[in-house]
Amino acid sequence: MDDEAEMNEPGALTPDGERERRWRLAIGAADETSPALSEDDKRLSAALDALYGDGAGDAAADPRKRRGGLGRSAPRVAQWMGDIRSFFPAQVVQIVQKDAFERLNLKQMLMEPEFLKAIEADVNLVADLISLRSVMPSKTKDIARTIIADIVAKLMQRLEQKTAEAIRGALDRSRRTNRPRQRDIDWPRTISANLRHYQPEHKTIVPEKLVGFMRKQRRLVDLDEVVLCVDQSGSMASSVIYASIFAAVMASLPVVRTKLVCFDTAIVDLTEDLSDPVEVLFGVQLGGGTDINQAVAYCAERIERPTKSHFVLITDLYEGGNGQELLRRLAALVRSGVNVVVLLALTDQGRPGYDPAMAGSVAALGIPVFACTPDLFPDMMAAALRREDIGAWAAGADIKVVRAETEAPTAGE
Repeated sequence: MDDEAEMNEPGALTPDGERERRWRLAIGAADETSPALSEDDKRLSAALDALYGDGAGDAAADPRKRRGGLGRSAPRVAQWMGDIRSFFPAQVVQIVQKDAFERLNLKQMLMEPEFLKAIEADVNLVADLISLRSVMPSKTKDIARTIIADIVAKLMQRLEQKTAEAIRGALDRSRRTNRPRQRDIDWPRTISANLRHYQPEHKTIVPEKLVGFMRKQRRLVDLDEVVLCVDQSGSMASSVIYASIFAAVMASLPVVRTKLVCFDTAIVDLTEDLSDPVEVLFGVQLGGGTDINQAVAYCAERIERPTKSHFVLITDLYEGGNGQELLRRLAALVRSGVNVVVLLALTDQGRPGYDPAMAGSVAALGIPVFACTPDLFPDMMAAALRREDIGAWAAGADIKVVRAETEAPTAGE
């Protein structure tokens, strides 16, 4: 409890008083009469006791057993979330929220506008909102869309530049241009060429002439094609969100042609919506069964030039359809020249639950099978587009790839 102690200095306590304070915070015994606890300490203890106190964990099964708990009032939960945010950093807040959803069955609270406004937004919240959107009231749905748009914008900001740079490839530094893109500007030469435009009162240079590098251009007919085929069953929710965002980023680049197909037992081709990642996410149907074979067949029919195509299948490989037919289809794609990669997860944790037997069978076809974090995905795609050995790339990135003997994979940090 050192962090909490530092955040809430109660004043001049004796060493015994400070020990008592820490002990009471640790065990959740918020004695209103104890001089060891400040008002902030009591708020912190009460906020944690509502979730982790005696009986709170039984609330989902039987609300009558709850002694603490958050209740079913949206304003009360919003106040609780405000208390939690005042004591902990965002990462800890997200963990506490996740515990609240699981222990107290707070999914129904996502239907309340007041709760949505108070909650700390993250990828898991996007998945929850998408799964509940069909039963949300109109007012709540509008707020949910705004929250999702905000999270997507932050993720795009985090992932877009690295993805673009990795996929576009190296700059052609042998040629220069006076009309470079912002990321292609040669700043030392630009500053040198504009020194006469220095503004002393602003202590800056006004660059009237930009100097930058040209990129190697590729004809449209030569463009590689990337097909992202994503399992949208409930266990893959975070992977669907990240894959959709990456697909939208890649679709905006003129150096590759990108397609996005999501599936459970049905298939949703979202390629036409890639200009709007929020719209893509609202086209996803999280949950349901899994027919990977059917989805692979759909994608295979739409691959026009196998030797210029890259097929990234994102799934936990729990096949509800025809497993043997799935393996035959994947083998046929490899033989035709398609660069096939199977990602068991595309999440920040990178530690998936998956079907080890099917993963081993897919790996036996010579297909790399592993989990990947969003931060590593752009580099993985760049290596795939260069037709590098993805297994060797994964080893260099400290990622464990599934072998035919079905080792458990983890993604590098």
